[in-house]
Amino acid sequence: MQALRWYTRRLRSMSGQEICWRLAGRVREATDRVVWRARQKPVKLERILMAAPESLQVRSKAVGPHLADKLVLPANGAARTWARAAAAKANAICRNRLDLFDLQDQDLGSAIDWNHESKAGRSTPTGFAPAIDYRDYSITGDCKFVWEPNRHQHLVVLGRTFRLTGEARYATTLVDHLESWIAQCPYGVGMNWRSPLELGIRLINWCWALELIRPSGVLDEPRMARILPVVYRHLWDISRRYSRYSSANNHLIGEAAGVYIGGTYFSGLRGADRWRRESRDILCREIISQTHEDGGTREQATGYHLFVLEFFVLCYLVGRNTGEEFPDAYRERLERMLEFAAAFLEAGDPLPMFGDSDDGYVVDLGGRENLGRSLLAVGAALFGRPNLKALATGSHEPIFWLLGPEGYETYRRMETAPGRERLCSRALPESGYYLLQSGSRGSKDSISVTFDCGDLGLGPIAAHGHADALSFTLRAFGEDILVDPGTYDYFTYPAWRRYFRSTRAHNTVVIDDQDQSEMLGGFLWGKRARSRCVRWEPALQGGTVVGEHDGYLRLTGGVTHRRTISLIGHRGEIRVVDELTGPGLHRATVFLHLGESCSLEDMSGQRYVFAHGACRTTIELDDRLRTEMLRGAEDPIAGWVSRGYHRKAPAYALAGHCEWRNRLKLAMRILVDCHQPAERPLAFSGQEGRGK
Repeated sequence: MQALRWYTRRLRSMSGQEICWRLAGRVREATDRVVWRARQKPVKLERILMAAPESLQVRSKAVGPHLADKLVLPANGAARTWARAAAAKANAICRNRLDLFDLQDQDLGSAIDWNHESKAGRSTPTGFAPAIDYRDYSITGDCKFVWEPNRHQHLVVLGRTFRLTGEARYATTLVDHLESWIAQCPYGVGMNWRSPLELGIRLINWCWALELIRPSGVLDEPRMARILPVVYRHLWDISRRYSRYSSANNHLIGEAAGVYIGGTYFSGLRGADRWRRESRDILCREIISQTHEDGGTREQATGYHLFVLEFFVLCYLVGRNTGEEFPDAYRERLERMLEFAAAFLEAGDPLPMFGDSDDGYVVDLGGRENLGRSLLAVGAALFGRPNLKALATGSHEPIFWLLGPEGYETYRRMETAPGRERLCSRALPESGYYLLQSGSRGSKDSISVTFDCGDLGLGPIAAHGHADALSFTLRAFGEDILVDPGTYDYFTYPAWRRYFRSTRAHNTVVIDDQDQSEMLGGFLWGKRARSRCVRWEPALQGGTVVGEHDGYLRLTGGVTHRRTISLIGHRGEIRVVDELTGPGLHRATVFLHLGESCSLEDMSGQRYVFAHGACRTTIELDDRLRTEMLRGAEDPIAGWVSRGYHRKAPAYALAGHCEWRNRLKLAMRILVDCHQPAERPLAFSGQEGRGK
């Protein structure tokens, strides 16, 4: 069970209206507990269908008018490439082997147990779903390892492979998985009915998966008669349990997207039209309320930006396919969300890992290995944006599945700007991100510094925010030099969860060994730092940005932190000045986290040289700092980079300490050079750290 202290803190984050809403939810759950067994009984089709037998059919054009016909594959050889990649995945799926975060090619057994947690190797409770505390590892293990295979994204891979190869076994396996899930997961039982978001994602994947295999003939009337009641329960259950108030983040978007797409595709179900209209209204509202004017998510998490962007794109397409266009405000904000992602991808992959990320995506239509650029490609084709196409390298397969052969060919013929474009410094002021940039896109002189001067996160709990005010990242020549270390975990390792959210896990300054914002739980913040940009002066070769935050005013002898970052691009030089002001004696620690591909080449005094590929980066720290170098340390945790959920790699981290009174001004200089050959890296074992 969650600790009483957590419940008290969580209650304090709620408004009176939210408390009343949650109490009403408890009453509903108590009623459900009485009748949930009765709701598991087979539902007569005539009770849930508008008419029969026509309502057994679905609204095919919702997910793609082109999928209902004989598919015309591209003649440029792309289809063969897609088929090979899809078949490799699908063949593993046919053997019940899936990739689950760090568990690659995980064997799920001869018959999949849909209530099994693969990482902990344990079964999860199969009682009344709302009563299961999914946050308690001792009860459920890590809930993400239960939910991931139950999102049924792998069913779409099977469907794509069937359409690309014509082999019926992929369609048969798809239906076998779906029917075994229905048999094992009756309504209201176990983890797979616990979270409305999970129901929404699963429902979206069912829509695409079923449409992809419709030509196979395996979806006969008896099978559809077994599937439709379960779809109905998904739509009904989500629509009565939407996330609200302080929980209305990406979950609400995903829930509404599931109902909108599911209600549109399965339009013959009673209530589908009402649920579809309600969910559409939610989507139109949330795309505005959950994003800034510049297009960035208010969750202040780049991973979740792509996650909700995919939901919004899919819903927009479904509306367009069915003649129910979304309003102009929706489209305009959707384009800004695409532009926001494009701004971070100009200087290379991936997006900086600001805030939380759990590797979330919606549907696998190919190209999910680079979700950001894949979404830019779809956006370019959808809105006729050559500037987005210029950044949309990689697989363009999703365009084909979403927009059909005509949309794919239109995209291929779209012209982009010739030659390499200059990188320009740009501000995303509402989101609080400032990019100092110089050089040309994709060239050996490209430098990009991203400065975080934004809010902690969305709403009163800021669930997916990190204590990263005034942190920055550095990408030079396409290489990650200074990074945001990522997320790593949500539920399994509390100490690691705390670390990756903490201020010391970011390229900023820690005062008196405290976080800038008050961490009250794994997804709960208390008193929070407020950041603002003081000065923004972009220039042709970079420019200067100044920001400050007040997170440490809560300490005894409150401290303000102001940081100035300047990029002089033609010299490959970044200057950072930190000004700390507050009465009394304080301890400051400046943290710098290097990318995992950086190796130590030289160190002398306060000068550190790191190699990355054929290039090098020199970091010169203030002489007053007592510097400690860490790599792969576990006590305390430091020197790690996590590129995915439950994946981490050792990396160098620098920590410069000093004590000061009243006022302190620290300066550092970073030089990046891609014209000097890197020497042999020095050997360093960082478990103990290195102090000077």
